[in-house]
Amino acid sequence: MEVKHSARAILIDDNDRLVLIKRTRPGRPVYWTTPGGRVEPGDRSLEEALRRELHEELGATVGLCQQVFLLSRPKDGGVRVQHIFVARLTELDLTRRNGPEFEDPSRGRYDPDFIELPDESLAAIDLRPRALRDFILANRDALLDAVGA
Repeated sequence: MEVKHSARAILIDDNDRLVLIKRTRPGRPVYWTTPGGRVEPGDRSLEEALRRELHEELGATVGLCQQVFLLSRPKDGGVRVQHIFVARLTELDLTRRNGPEFEDPSRGRYDPDFIELPDESLAAIDLRPRALRDFILANRDALLDAVGA
């Protein structure tokens, strides 16, 4: 059984907003996801994979990262494991975005979006996977504390 790993971020900016990716795909309803992606063979660690993905998707750099959640589910005869980190955004430069997802227009749009974490804005959007949205909503104070808010 093949296990595919990904690293994703509950990324929080200096205004205590959650930095998400708003996904607009042809023929599908709009949804949001946390930034991050697949762990590549050349990545030395999950954290290195996360930092690479954040740079590719957002042109972002982050400070300390801490894994706080783990999701797994069957996929394509194997298992997909998502390692979820909480991290504080230290720099965002969208002109440095360079991931392969931007090279194929048929994959749709990957737009950065900022959602207020302390209020109910997150509950009003379709953040996927739902288990991650529920985790964030249930642990907002702890997540903000983890990044020094």
